[in-house]
Amino acid sequence: MKAQTILRLCVCALLFFSVVVADGTPKAKKVRCKDKNYPDCYKTQLLCPDSCLRTCVLDCASCQPVCNASLALTPPPPPPQKPLKAMKVRCKDKKFRPGCFNQQFFCPSTCPRSCEVDCASCQPVCKIAPPVATPPPPPPQTETSPAKAFCKNKLYPQCYRQEQNCPSACPNQCEVDCVTCSPVCDCNKPGAVCQDPRFVGGDGITFYFHGKKDQEFCLLSDSNLHINAHFIGKRNENMRRDFTWVQSLGIIFDNHQLYIGAMKTAIWDSAVDRVELSFNGEPIFVPETEGAEWKPKTAPEVSIRRSRDTNAIVIEVEGNFKIKANVVPITSRESFVHNYAITSDDCFAHLDIGFTFFSLSNDVNGVLGQTYAGNYTSRVKMGVTMPVLGGDKDFASSSLFSTDCAVARFNGLPDSSMNIASGINGRGVFFKK
Repeated sequence: MKAQTILRLCVCALLFFSVVVADGTPKAKKVRCKDKNYPDCYKTQLLCPDSCLRTCVLDCASCQPVCNASLALTPPPPPPQKPLKAMKVRCKDKKFRPGCFNQQFFCPSTCPRSCEVDCASCQPVCKIAPPVATPPPPPPQTETSPAKAFCKNKLYPQCYRQEQNCPSACPNQCEVDCVTCSPVCDCNKPGAVCQDPRFVGGDGITFYFHGKKDQEFCLLSDSNLHINAHFIGKRNENMRRDFTWVQSLGIIFDNHQLYIGAMKTAIWDSAVDRVELSFNGEPIFVPETEGAEWKPKTAPEVSIRRSRDTNAIVIEVEGNFKIKANVVPITSRESFVHNYAITSDDCFAHLDIGFTFFSLSNDVNGVLGQTYAGNYTSRVKMGVTMPVLGGDKDFASSSLFSTDCAVARFNGLPDSSMNIASGINGRGVFFKK
């Protein structure tokens, strides 16, 4: 009897001990992902594993509970961001109607949500320059340091040979006005053809003529002078026109043909001459020294002279015309500001030109020539920031030395009824016989 009692007491004690042990075992902790950057795992609830029932955390990246809290609490890398959708922008300035006004563009990839339309150039531009991981390399010296110029007229001793910096509006080339002893931009004078071609007519009115890349256009046609220009350029996918520049000129007078052009250049160096010349099909070499001159034996009235050691030429035919031509590149700053997208394989070297004419007739025509005609009335809309002159079909030529444009006047003979037209001293001067 006593043995049965002892056995019952042992069983009860064992059952009591089992209950106590079971009640004392900790329960597994519930954990959640609290990082909204992981939407697939966010707020998911899981139990800690047996190895760490109360000391785990949820790793949102793998969406699994882990015991090593130091690893789990380390901030995971952010999820990849979706590319921003390019915003659409329009030109809202009615002054540019019907050209660029209300045209729609997409913001460039460098600023897909923060751009605006520059109505003058009719292209989207970033409001703020895109950030760069490392500072860009300094631009070449030719882009930061303006060109030098000085007065060459000994009649002004107080200014003669005094060196001046070209102004910011024309850092690559300028002239010094000996009277005021100050630098002036060649491209602001009547008869100038510069940049994306910006013309200043014989009447002093500025206008743009874009033409088309890789084609020829008649700049001037008169009875004994015909000048064609070859345009180079790039197409902007967000625009309806090409960016264009004058790469070369084909000049026809009497029975002669004269060529001046800018050679294709990858990396610009102002000390390297990129001028190409020919007369009646024969190449011309002019020593790379300021003041060096070349004259053909068959036409002594023609002179070709260097106004600087390199990349600056003055062509003059006595009694007919004078041309100042400078070879210049598209700089990285110009490319960024105007969104030209110039690459390292071609800096689009081109000509900045200043024309002076001495014996034009009243019937002269051409993109620039028409502005010297006796009965010319400007078709340019005044007050517009970027007045554009059309008429591509009227001025297109089949080749650089063709005289087959629709407005051609050339016959190789001087006209008995002429005006002496000059682009000097501002607005152009006309003396009609």
